[in-house]
Amino acid sequence: MMNTIKSETGYKAALREIQDLIERNVAPDTVEGDRLSVLTLLVQDFEQKAIDLHAPDPIDAIQFRMEQMGLTPRDLVPLIGSRSKVSEVLAKKRPLTLSMVRALHKALGIPAKSLIREQSLFEESDQEIQWDRFPVREMIERGWIKARVSDAALYGRELVQKFFAPLGKEWVPAVLYKRTRYVRSARQMDPYALAAWNARICTRALVAPPKVKFDKSVLTLEFLHELAHLSLLEDGPRHARDYLKNFGISVIVEPLLPGTYLDGAALLLDADHPVVGLTIRHDRLDNFWFVLMHELIHIARHLGPDLIVFYDDLDVEDTSIPQEREADDLAGQALIPEAEWQNSPARNLRTPEAVEHLARRLRIHPAIVAGRIRHFYRSYRVLNRLVGQGQVKRLFPETAADHR
Repeated sequence: MMNTIKSETGYKAALREIQDLIERNVAPDTVEGDRLSVLTLLVQDFEQKAIDLHAPDPIDAIQFRMEQMGLTPRDLVPLIGSRSKVSEVLAKKRPLTLSMVRALHKALGIPAKSLIREQSLFEESDQEIQWDRFPVREMIERGWIKARVSDAALYGRELVQKFFAPLGKEWVPAVLYKRTRYVRSARQMDPYALAAWNARICTRALVAPPKVKFDKSVLTLEFLHELAHLSLLEDGPRHARDYLKNFGISVIVEPLLPGTYLDGAALLLDADHPVVGLTIRHDRLDNFWFVLMHELIHIARHLGPDLIVFYDDLDVEDTSIPQEREADDLAGQALIPEAEWQNSPARNLRTPEAVEHLARRLRIHPAIVAGRIRHFYRSYRVLNRLVGQGQVKRLFPETAADHR
């Protein structure tokens, strides 16, 4: 695959290929979908550095077509996502995502080359953000930013701004500084690495959003316990991710960055799109299922306009925050109801037979029961062979970045 566009001929060829891929409606998580994303970035880079196009600004192009067709901002909601998003896009406070470009091109017939032109969202006055503190080299090495590692020193700020652009101008300061998040950790986390990881989770969720609207009332303990039955499948964690998408919840697996100590996070992209971010830093089945349930409890009970992000290092006991205490308790209940735990031999016997007995009764993977026993007794040397060590990362190729 090309890594740069060097001439206007190559530029025009890339535009033709982008147009073709959009018209073919290629799926995001495919080789062709990845090529569409890369070509879009390369075209934007060529336009920014090499030529002065006379094509209209994307928003000008949209407004011109709206005028031609007699459309109002409300008519764009099915194409962009919500009335607030339409307002932000038309005010140039939110850039067009690839999914928006597809929808606008298909519905309004605006040429793709007009819609993918770069939009500058960050002003020179954004002095509060220390752009050089973002781990740009690591982000390039992981493929989050399409550039050479040698570009990090010279173009770090521009590269990071382009990386954050799909989330809108106000997103970075909010995640870095505003009181809309809670961090559960005994160690000081690097806020810039945390913001970068958060952005990666959100942009991946935006590229392939759920097709159904999220309904918080679905996330009952009964629903979560049914979800836990998927743990019996050989690729249960992957099935859980796909199943939750049917209810409007994105689950994104992305290894953590140096300077962060995360098991998972619960995020709100907007009121209708919650996201669970998982790092799989402990490659065990018992850990996967508990972290997933913990973050789903946050989504069901704790996220809202005043608190849009929970970052969780679940190696840390945190009983001082009511939301964390409740998430711990209800995640455990979702996996193993308290009445079942109290009446099971597994509560008193740390044996494989007791594990298997309760797992069969609840129709869940034995790793979940083994993990509960280890935590209950604070004895992490027992039942090692039953917690599903090394059985999660292999299901998610994206964790290959987590090799250092």
